[in-house]
Amino acid sequence: QVKLVESGGGLAQAGDSLKLSCDGIGRSFTGDGMAWFRQTPGKEREFVASSVWRIGQEYDVEIAKSLQGRFTISRRKVTNTVYLQMDNLKQGDTGLYYCAAGGRGGTPAGYAYWGQGTQVTGST
Repeated sequence: QVKLVESGGGLAQAGDSLKLSCDGIGRSFTGDGMAWFRQTPGKEREFVASSVWRIGQEYDVEIAKSLQGRFTISRRKVTNTVYLQMDNLKQGDTGLYYCAAGGRGGTPAGYAYWGQGTQVTGST
């Protein structure tokens, strides 16, 4: 059974940092894209960052424009893990953060596998 297990969410003060982790279990995602999305009640799932294998150059990363400079995505092939480093957190970063894998791009429909989500709450 293929699973994505997220961890690292929690409550953070404005300006704090959090690092989310997502472990892929049941198959290798080394050659596939892995990504992070977030969602708040009443809104659509929003693209945060993605990491896609590019032959000869390791992983090609993309960060949502509004989050560039604060969020960083990274991968660890050996453990089939993707990370999301979030710095200088703001109240507007509050949401349920989902890990996605087995696809590519900035839309939820582009991914085959999803985690259950980990809650991030930013406070003033």
